Amino acid sequence: MSLVRAVILAAGEGTRMKSELPKVLHPICGRPMVAYALHLAAAAGVKQPIVVIGHGAEAVKAVLPKEVKAVVQTKQQGTGDAVLAIKRSLGGLGGDLLILYADTPLLRRTTVQHLIESHRKNNATCTLLTTHLADPSGYGRIVREPAGQIIGVLEESEANASQRAIREINVGPLICKTQALFDALAVVKPTGSKQELFLTHVIAHLARQEGAKIHSIRVEETSEALGINSRAELARAIAIVRERLTEMHLRNGVTIEDPQSTYIEQGVTIGVDTIIRPFTVIETGVAIGRRCRVGPFARLRSGVAIGDGARIGNFAELVRTKVGSDVRINHVSYLGDATVEEGANIGAGTITANYDGTAKHPTRIGKKAFIGCDTILIAPVSVGPGAVTGAGSVLTRTHDVPANTLVMGVPARPAPAGRGGTRPAATNKSRTRLAAAPSKDGSSGRAAARVDGRPRGADMPSRRRVSSVTAAKPSRRRPAKPARPSRPRRVAGRGRMAKPPAKKARPVRRAARRPVRKRLARAKSRR
Repeated sequence: MSLVRAVILAAGEGTRMKSELPKVLHPICGRPMVAYALHLAAAAGVKQPIVVIGHGAEAVKAVLPKEVKAVVQTKQQGTGDAVLAIKRSLGGLGGDLLILYADTPLLRRTTVQHLIESHRKNNATCTLLTTHLADPSGYGRIVREPAGQIIGVLEESEANASQRAIREINVGPLICKTQALFDALAVVKPTGSKQELFLTHVIAHLARQEGAKIHSIRVEETSEALGINSRAELARAIAIVRERLTEMHLRNGVTIEDPQSTYIEQGVTIGVDTIIRPFTVIETGVAIGRRCRVGPFARLRSGVAIGDGARIGNFAELVRTKVGSDVRINHVSYLGDATVEEGANIGAGTITANYDGTAKHPTRIGKKAFIGCDTILIAPVSVGPGAVTGAGSVLTRTHDVPANTLVMGVPARPAPAGRGGTRPAATNKSRTRLAAAPSKDGSSGRAAARVDGRPRGADMPSRRRVSSVTAAKPSRRRPAKPARPSRPRRVAGRGRMAKPPAKKARPVRRAARRPVRKRLARAKSRR
């Protein structure tokens, strides 16, 4: 079996994307575009692929795995020039060279494997991937002789009217004998105003060589041929990958109630009999167990692991959090950098304040703990097994809650005895001691007595059943005297009472209203 090496072309600028980010780094369902080509190379058995980078070379190189060798194409002068740039990195021209494109991410693994197998079976010089499109605009056309042998690939700008009517197009990826490929690249000259060298020109040169055989494999699923050169094509690719991922999980025994509104990225594992409800977002690196229920409107970010039988409800967001089996997080909560052990209940509005502005800190919630509504846990903090937090509690950092303890308040503190639980009622003897004990001011202790930390009378029976012991000294405070009603006046000679006449308002002296000068003048005239 001949050696197969792989090169991935990722040096293009992608001007039609209109983006500062290199085209091959645009994400598709949680993975950069170039990662799909690397996955195809790995599926073909290539352990150390070569990636040709150019535009945004440093940014692209930063996302490549360590085992990948990166070669920089200093000037982007065509796909043929990009292949020439790796000649020294190959270390020899034996075997076959698989050429993949980073901007063609929809190829299936089985398609590439079939390409390699067909190339070896037919002992071909070069094998291409082709497909038929109803609208082949923008793609290179496959030109064949009457017998069906491929004699070249024409770019649309180079084709005449009859050639543009050809519906068979060149998808891009190919596999070629390494020696024959570089011999052709050494002969073919750059063309066009930019003096670019394209692999399509190499195909025509190889087809003219004596004994050369150009073979092709047709891609039946036309979506695999989609190359990404614009934002619209990127959106189409994302939709296709989402549909494929959804179909995979459905085949594996997962219920997805509304696939159109559910977003699941690459690298997600979901157990059987789990239900994913509408408008749920599950990002890369999430593992969900069996018989779980997630959503609606839930968001699970990278680093989340959910145990069997857990429930993640509406408007819950989790990141870098491990959730044990049978945990309930049903409503409006955020858990970050947390560990929730099995059987715990997380109340609505629970927040883990894991970020202090400089670093992120962990939160640990023990088995069967009960976190009350609107509880804020300021990390680092831990809640012991069986512990309970009251609604609205704020657990400050490093103030851990012991097991089987009730805390409440802001900041949260252990609850007083008798709060939050059932306590036995006070006996008559205890009430007698409380009633008889004198207070500091010498008065009876009955007036200020508290039974079991509660105000006097909070646990007492009604007055109808009060005993002689509980009957306290009557209050010394005199009742207020009722107001004496006014007596009506008797009307003489009529034998009936009449209301007293209302008092008339005292008339205001007009002199007070007169100006001062007039009053002085009048007083002077009277003299």
